[in-house]
Amino acid sequence: MTNAILLTLAVFVVTLGLAWPIGAYMARVYGGESFWASHFLGGLERGIYWAAGVSPKQDMSWKRYALLWLLFNLVGGLFLYFLLYFQNFFPLNPQGFPSPGAGLSFNTAASFITNTNWQAYSGETTMSYLSQVLGIGIQYFFSAASGMVLAVALTRGFSRTESHGIGNLWVDLTRSVLYILLPLAILLGLFLVSQGAIQNFSAYLQVHLIDPFVQGGKLITQQTLAMGPAGSQTAIEMLGNNGGGFFNANCGQPFQSPTGMTNFVLNVAELLLPFSLLFYFGRAIASRKLGWALVAVALLLLVPLAVFSEQQDLAGNPVFTQLGVTQAHTAALAGGGNMEGVEDRFGVAGSALFGASTTGTSTGASSSSYDSFMPLSGGVNLFLMQLGEVAPGGVGSGVASLVGFFIIAVFIGSLMVGRTPEFLGKKLEAYEMKMAALAILIMPILILVGTALAVSLPGGRDAILNPGPHGFSEILYALTSPANNNGSSFGGLNADTVFYNILTGIVVLMNRYLTYFPLLAIAGSLAAKRRMAAGVGTLNPTTPLFVVFSTGVILLVGALNFIPALALGPVAEALSLPALHFHP
Repeated sequence: MTNAILLTLAVFVVTLGLAWPIGAYMARVYGGESFWASHFLGGLERGIYWAAGVSPKQDMSWKRYALLWLLFNLVGGLFLYFLLYFQNFFPLNPQGFPSPGAGLSFNTAASFITNTNWQAYSGETTMSYLSQVLGIGIQYFFSAASGMVLAVALTRGFSRTESHGIGNLWVDLTRSVLYILLPLAILLGLFLVSQGAIQNFSAYLQVHLIDPFVQGGKLITQQTLAMGPAGSQTAIEMLGNNGGGFFNANCGQPFQSPTGMTNFVLNVAELLLPFSLLFYFGRAIASRKLGWALVAVALLLLVPLAVFSEQQDLAGNPVFTQLGVTQAHTAALAGGGNMEGVEDRFGVAGSALFGASTTGTSTGASSSSYDSFMPLSGGVNLFLMQLGEVAPGGVGSGVASLVGFFIIAVFIGSLMVGRTPEFLGKKLEAYEMKMAALAILIMPILILVGTALAVSLPGGRDAILNPGPHGFSEILYALTSPANNNGSSFGGLNADTVFYNILTGIVVLMNRYLTYFPLLAIAGSLAAKRRMAAGVGTLNPTTPLFVVFSTGVILLVGALNFIPALALGPVAEALSLPALHFHP
């Protein structure tokens, strides 16, 4: 367990060490400052505006910003839908894959434009290279940028005073891709390829097996190896918190993540931009302490749950222990513990930490089988998502969600001491509170109503492959993941059905747009207000006490919404085991 804690510490130290300067860089990029990056890329940026007919100096109201944001996503979704549906007519399809069909094309398009990347298919057996690169790959950048502009717009709501605009959507999108996502993706892609990730457009290879075997009375002597541009896709998949795997095994596939080092780097990559944007928020509103306060809340939520998840899987399966099967830790991080569904290259601790990171953010990637986790480890993944993208959440959406909870915490705290609620010099009135509450409540409503429908209707129950509490956990996970724009899969559930394609597709769209329109409305409302001087009764959101209080508010909301459902799934399954392992 000591080595697992050291691994966890290393991941977060490296992440925060990189996120701090990147957050400062973001503040200069979105602030439109003239510095080395703008000197290098400024000409290309201006050329994009000229070609698109965009006036970069035009300021937009929150309503216009939100409408264009919605139209941008709609056009991207329609393009992706038709590219997938008619992929059998397009080139770069050496395997001759047919159309995925209307239901799966809709589900995939809705998922990838919202940064959810929920996959009810296996990439290497369903999607052509053109669909993967031109369709899904482009959305890796655009959906991540769509989330980042939410954070930027909300930040301007606090930093501006008596303004009717929150910025220019096209400028924010362009700068997100050109200055941040593209350079980082190129660097990470080159690193992955240098470590052994494949990058090609070759036809799939037939290779001879070293050890042939008999299956169904037939001698199997060959294996098909999937090819493709996995390195470049994986880089932006992780940096942009997309998580959609080029291969069905995602980052557990050696062509996508070849070594323990790549697993470590990809773990850092999925955490990097969410934490960077928290630092950006603090710098942009001239309160670096608040940026650190947001980071502290995210760490207080994520780190203890991640360590608990590692401990549960390192303890092993008590059923195996009763059967006399050794689960000794034969190596520091690999081997030992609950090794079912875990890659030897990464080990139990690395896999559990990766799972917590990918569900604490909105990445949804995997380097192991989450369906094989011990029940409470799987419960950790569920609960991290159900907290509402705050630990630290996805690119942009994490900042927006955390600030929404901070607004709620300021309101509650102010009422407790009899003060008028104000946050960062802006008075919080009924409108802001209604919008914040709406943004927070939409997600649990979608999960709980969707789960209730799935367990009540034959179309939902028939897809379960494991009965009992574990089967309920599979359904709960299948609704929790899309409703939080996460996209990770618990497995053990046939999600490629008409019922789940339509249900999860609708949930994905409703969460993304119904949740974040209210936060953009808050940005517009706050930007138009006059800044107030801090008074004696003003709550300081940067104190350790307020950090703990805000963390408690988030946990309380998450617990009240989901503890009953979790009790029916992972908790009930854990209690059914012969013994619980809470010791290190």
